[in-house]
Amino acid sequence: MRVLVVDDSALVRRILTDALSKHDDIEVVGTATDPYVARERIAQLRPDVITLDIEMPRMDGLSFLSKLMRHFPIPVVVCSSLSQENSETALRALALGAVDVIAKPGSSLSAGEITEELARAVRAASHARVVKRVEPQEPPAAVRSTIATLNTTNKIIALGASTGGTQALEHVLRRFPVDAPGTVVVQHMPEHFTLSFAKRLDSVCAMRVQEAKDGDYVVPGLVLIAPGGKHLVVQASGARWVARVKDGPKVHHQRPAVDVLFQSVARSAGRNAVGAILTGMGADGAKGMLAMREAGSYTVAQNEETCVVYGMPREAVKLGAATDILPLDRVADALLHAVHASAHA
Repeated sequence: MRVLVVDDSALVRRILTDALSKHDDIEVVGTATDPYVARERIAQLRPDVITLDIEMPRMDGLSFLSKLMRHFPIPVVVCSSLSQENSETALRALALGAVDVIAKPGSSLSAGEITEELARAVRAASHARVVKRVEPQEPPAAVRSTIATLNTTNKIIALGASTGGTQALEHVLRRFPVDAPGTVVVQHMPEHFTLSFAKRLDSVCAMRVQEAKDGDYVVPGLVLIAPGGKHLVVQASGARWVARVKDGPKVHHQRPAVDVLFQSVARSAGRNAVGAILTGMGADGAKGMLAMREAGSYTVAQNEETCVVYGMPREAVKLGAATDILPLDRVADALLHAVHASAHA
């Protein structure tokens, strides 16, 4: 994979270049100090993937990304400092077409962790389906499902996603009505970013969306997003479900991990749960979704044609974990229909 590193800091350019060069399957073919130099290097070098800083002189990263996706779409991994302000900008970059966002060197992550995260992000980006985009307008009104979800207080919806997942999850969650079953979500994303992501979803969805806190109840009308850097599990608490936010080792190099959430849902909710695994690189979530299906849950894998990266859903399909394989625009209705059917069975 041929990578172009774009960052105005000479130190960061060197760190990223050194980190990527440790991997035999990745070659840094050049660097650029700002978007104008980057434009020339892209034309000369034709890289497979770009790493992009957001804050740069002469032209900011978002403006450059917008132009790039309109005229010369190429997989972009945004490298951003871990802060609340930067996380909101990074989410805007994902909406503009960036494939992934990772923490910049100098954050709370160790150099070794950043090296591995960066390599994984670049590999995922190199497999991403990137198309020309028009500038997003104001988000359209949420599309509501026509399926009623009354009398489903004892049901849970579990969703997992990675690369390309921020847009896919928004697409699904915007179709859920205000009284949809309590929903738990793992999206691979650094700390701080998940809080901004939850706020973004809360502003466009009928359901309330918030970053999960330990002890939150999973109730109808509420979506809980696993916080970056922590695992999210669901436990039975009498006749209710409670979210637990935990530390613990990474699973599939991820914390939060979809497998951890799905395994807990399988144990705690079984046939009272439905779940979906959406776009993403790797295998996280496949075994957990198989456990859900074996426990009686209805499960969906997003199909290859609508995934940005068909990795996690593919692994779930290979294991036989998916009841159905569906395009993204049919996932929400399928989940709600299954909830409705089981509630009235």
